[in-house]
Amino acid sequence: MKVAIIMGSNSDWPILKPAEQVLRTYGVEVEVVVASAHRTPDLVHEFAATARARGVEVIIAAAGAAAHLGGVIAAYTTLPVIGIPINATPLAGMDSLLSFVQMPSGIPVATMAINGAKNAAIFAVQILALKYPALVEKMAEERVKMQEEVAAKGAKLAAERAEDK
Repeated sequence: MKVAIIMGSNSDWPILKPAEQVLRTYGVEVEVVVASAHRTPDLVHEFAATARARGVEVIIAAAGAAAHLGGVIAAYTTLPVIGIPINATPLAGMDSLLSFVQMPSGIPVATMAINGAKNAAIFAVQILALKYPALVEKMAEERVKMQEEVAAKGAKLAAERAEDK
C-alpha cells in the first residue's frame, strides 16, 4: 500500500505532515515530493506518469495560490487524485479550492477542505480499503475512538455545567 503526497512548495509541509502521520498509523507507505506544476512541469509529468509503476495507488496533491498541481497530475494518470487546497494567499485558499473543484469533465480530482490534509489521508485509506480489507477494521476502530472522545467531551462539559449551577 502506497500513497504519494505531492506539494507545490516545501512551505506546505506543516499543513501536510498530519496526512503522512495518519497514513503511517494505517501502515501505508508514503512517498513525499515537492514539485510545481508551473515551475517544474517536466518533473510533475514524470512523477504522475510513473506513479503506478512505483507502486503508488493514490495521490494526494496540495497546492496554494490557484495552482493547478492536482489537475495536472490527474491529466497524466488514471490513479485517484485527492486535492488539498492550501491557504497561501490573501484569498484564504478560495483560489486554490476553486482550481481543484472546477476540473473539466473526465479529469476528476476529489477535493478536501482548505488545509484538509487529515481528511485527505483518511479518504486515501478508504480508497485503499477497497483492495485491502484489513484497513476496514482499522477504520472502524478509529471511528469507535472518535465516538468515545466525543462522549467524554460531552460528559466533561455536563460536569462543568453542573458545577457552575
